[in-house]
Amino acid sequence: MAEEEPLPISVKEPLDLIRLSLDEKIYVKMRNERELRGRLHAFDQHLNMVLGDAEETVTTVEIDEETYEEVYKTTKRTIPMLFVRGDGVILVSPPMRVN
Repeated sequence: MAEEEPLPISVKEPLDLIRLSLDEKIYVKMRNERELRGRLHAFDQHLNMVLGDAEETVTTVEIDEETYEEVYKTTKRTIPMLFVRGDGVILVSPPMRVN
């Protein structure tokens, strides 16, 4: 098993990882096959967030009426400033840091 790097001392609670991502690009997986990428401006304990320069990706599945096969459709849009309600958040990923 690979050796894991210890977390910084300032990380004592799960929300501390999100706090360290303030003003950085993050990835947010939402309910209903939605994904967000954007710069984290603010958040609270309920995972309500304000994202700037956000890109929303929505994936929908439709059934082709002739072949009955699933057809995946992806729609993207860019939003300058977005409020994200926390009860729809499934996962928050901080940016990858390269030393």
